Amino acid sequence: MVKKAIIISTLSLCLLLSKAEAQKGLSANNGHSHNDYHQHIPLLSAYYARMGSIEADVFLKNGKLYVAHDTTEISEEATLKSLYLAPLAKFYAKNDNHPYPDSTDQLQLVIDIKSDYQHVLPVLINELREFNTVFNHTKNPAAITIAVSGDVPDPASFKNYPDYISFDGRPYITYTQDQLKRICMISDELKNYTDWNGKGTPTKADEIKLRSVIDKAHRQHKPFRFWATQDSPNTWLELERLGVDWINTDHPEQLHNFYQHKDKLSYTNPLAYPVYQPTYKSDGLHKKVKHVILLIGDGMGLAQIHAGWIANHGNLNITMMRNSGFSQTAAANSGNTDSAAGATAMAAGEKTNNRYIGMGPDDRHLTNMADTLAIFGVKTGIISSGDITDATPAAFYAHQPDRSFNQAIAKDFLSSHVDVLVGSNERSFLANADTTLMSAIKAKGYTWSSTLTDFKKQKRGKQLVLLPDSATRPVKDGRDDMLLQSLNKTIELLSSNKNGFFIMTEGAQIDYGGHANDLKYVVTELHDFDKTVAEALRFADRDGETLVLVTADHETGGLTLLEAAAAEGRIQGEFSTNDHTNIMVPVYAYGPWAEEFRGTYQNTEIFHKILKAFSNNKP
Repeated sequence: MVKKAIIISTLSLCLLLSKAEAQKGLSANNGHSHNDYHQHIPLLSAYYARMGSIEADVFLKNGKLYVAHDTTEISEEATLKSLYLAPLAKFYAKNDNHPYPDSTDQLQLVIDIKSDYQHVLPVLINELREFNTVFNHTKNPAAITIAVSGDVPDPASFKNYPDYISFDGRPYITYTQDQLKRICMISDELKNYTDWNGKGTPTKADEIKLRSVIDKAHRQHKPFRFWATQDSPNTWLELERLGVDWINTDHPEQLHNFYQHKDKLSYTNPLAYPVYQPTYKSDGLHKKVKHVILLIGDGMGLAQIHAGWIANHGNLNITMMRNSGFSQTAAANSGNTDSAAGATAMAAGEKTNNRYIGMGPDDRHLTNMADTLAIFGVKTGIISSGDITDATPAAFYAHQPDRSFNQAIAKDFLSSHVDVLVGSNERSFLANADTTLMSAIKAKGYTWSSTLTDFKKQKRGKQLVLLPDSATRPVKDGRDDMLLQSLNKTIELLSSNKNGFFIMTEGAQIDYGGHANDLKYVVTELHDFDKTVAEALRFADRDGETLVLVTADHETGGLTLLEAAAAEGRIQGEFSTNDHTNIMVPVYAYGPWAEEFRGTYQNTEIFHKILKAFSNNKP
């Protein structure tokens, strides 16, 4: 019974994955820090990155074990004991006799013997005795595993070494059952099976070979590792998909960050929503444009759109629009624009500095779309699924030198020509330093609503809809289709105007998801925005004189899509920044004069193209 218990303990010590554990996917604790001693800070970089396996190459010199890749690297201070054994023992004691603070995290120290195992192993065993049970699973199931690799004894000799010494096996060696009990993992070099360089996916034939060697190890109840693999998110994903249990890496911190945020970098939408099928009857015709609906997906680049397309199982309302172009988004004072400068360019037709709202670089007040169109009797509605005083919606009615001046922006609404304003951040209006603001707004003829229910009851007149912040919480946290409802009601109120309307509708929180590097956040917000696009397209088909535009003020997050399966609505991505990028953003157009929005142009041209569309009221 004692011997059987020792065998079971050794199995747990080798970090074997059960079928249930494998289905959960890998974590940072499945990282193997290859040649760890070459890190700028050996051991600590890998340890604080939660690597479950850390590798140190050793040489025997003058009775001591030194950590080095070859004999020319040996230095007096770089002993196995000082760099690895002693520090690990301190961590172990600090963690209440566990390798890591999280008792579910395990750790193996892979000691790669470069040569002369006959003399190295006795010295290793002697050095380990000093640390009592820290590295001895026969006495302590939570001990740190010692796995010997490289120049190892013949399998028949495993029995000559203490039970707490495990060995790194090879798939081409046939082990007896007793020898297999001493094998901690099975490893091999990737190039022995494929020329795949970690980019894209292996060929079908190579995938069969790779899976075969991994499956063989799993049938032996051993975890598997490839070495000499490329370090990249795509490689890590492919290796995990193939079934490996250890991810070989020279960049433990990057691997840790990848797995730590993996839940935010992947998303699966099991059920697709239907998209609207446009009629295209007026699409691209040079006929009267009475109404324009501009839908701005804040922070929405092509990658975000494609992510939404994949997650909706290969379909979007946006991509049903046949005419498209590209908008260049740079600000006047920077290659990267923020929402303030980006939206101002579209709202007023001039480039400006970042953070400026409706003002030029020279601090001039710019005449925005609402004010320009009001001259011709066109009514305007501004809607946001976020803060209505935030940069994008504010650029269409306010003039301030800094986007953070929320109360001043709210006060600017009083002098604007916007007929309907819908969004959250009611406190900037209701608790404004100008205590007369709300009474002045009402005196100007606005009806104030604090809920969508109240707003939807309105039959006519100017509307100010100030929603509680909870009404614009993220979709993933339970927000309803307030954007879609708001657009439909605004269309209803403004469409009776004989001179037409202009409505800007912002999907504000696609941007928030990009800043948070949260793919689920991005995609669920994009889907909400896309469903609102469907309502605009539906109205355009009924009306026949409505131009629908879909674009963005900028891209946020530098999103890259890695693994994707449209049939399953599954995507995996990576972000390069938590800020805006200079990437061009798409412009989609539907309805009369839609062809005018093809090509590549500055974002300021959107303003001028809209005015041109309104002015061409003759077929």
